[in-house]
Amino acid sequence: MVLKGKRAIVTGSSRGIGNAIVQAFLREGATVYGLSRNPAEGQEELAAAAREGGGVYRWRQADVTREEDVIKVADAIVAEAGGIDVLVNNAGITRDGLIFRMSMADWEEVLKANLTSAFLLSRTLARSMIRQRSGSIINVSSVSGIMGNAGQVNYSASKAGLIGFSKSLAREVATRGVRVNAIAPGLIETDMTKVLGEKARDMFLGQIPLGRVGTSADVAGLAVFLASDASAYITGQVIPVDGGLSM
Repeated sequence: MVLKGKRAIVTGSSRGIGNAIVQAFLREGATVYGLSRNPAEGQEELAAAAREGGGVYRWRQADVTREEDVIKVADAIVAEAGGIDVLVNNAGITRDGLIFRMSMADWEEVLKANLTSAFLLSRTLARSMIRQRSGSIINVSSVSGIMGNAGQVNYSASKAGLIGFSKSLAREVATRGVRVNAIAPGLIETDMTKVLGEKARDMFLGQIPLGRVGTSADVAGLAVFLASDASAYITGQVIPVDGGLSM
């Protein structure tokens, strides 16, 4: 139980990678606040993970693209928990399409959900972490932010932005004992990637040296490491979880 006693917030916690991270944290003994617009899927799995590791799960409804929502819920959680040790900025959406057909709404919604939300949560919670002189902020980026991807200029820009954001924030808070790192998942089996056609999926698989699609658990395992004291000397890093796709 490497996260026993840790208090964590995970955004976009209702499904996919976020939900897997919540379950992994619970199995390691953490108290986890899941932020999302809708309750998490797999309540039985969450309860089982909490029983297994002695963790505690609490859900809070929030639109993490709205400044007033973020400040209100973050301040309430800090007051209730007595502080926060880990923040996972995982919330994200896609609105794919070639740039010639992309609307301003598709551009702005993706940037707000994927990048602005991380700014809002980090700005609010970094203050608490600095006061306690410890903390780990984990931003879920993407290999699309490293390599780019046709049809995803909005998504790739937001995820590349998260990488620059992570490195800059890491430099700002390092002297106060707060670490900031980014995870860059590749092709991961989630609802978001299920919309890929068979042809696109086979194309990606042909470029992955390990020859398989990743799982949410692959990403969650790295999140546990970055949240734990085992990564105490790691900050400002971007770590791909992509089967070798981006190497």
